Amino acid sequence: MLLVCRFRVSDPETFTDRVEEALRLLTAQPGCRRGTLARSTDEDDRWVLTVEFDSVVAYRRAMSPFPVREHVIPLLSEALTDEPAMYEPTLTSVDGAVEKHTSVLAEDAFTVRLGEAAGPTTPRR
Repeated sequence: MLLVCRFRVSDPETFTDRVEEALRLLTAQPGCRRGTLARSTDEDDRWVLTVEFDSVVAYRRAMSPFPVREHVIPLLSEALTDEPAMYEPTLTSVDGAVEKHTSVLAEDAFTVRLGEAAGPTTPRR
């Protein structure tokens, strides 16, 4: 799973210090593969944090320890919210070899809305 959080930053020095601590905490968790902070080359106040996890379970477990909840969750809550943050890898490539990944999303993942855990109350077409 890939966590992608975009930020609008007014104080880069303070922000990068906070993200450094967040990355230290997250990447120390089992199932967290790597994390990257990148700055936009087009807009000087835009940044993106990406963190890769083995699975949704690994992501959820990585967010559970108290130091993570104390430091990382408040940081992530400041991310821009106009688009999704969690993504499931479909294709990855290393050294020219492309690997296809099988989706672990439920078949009805995009048909059931919040509050409709048992399914939609009225069928959608």
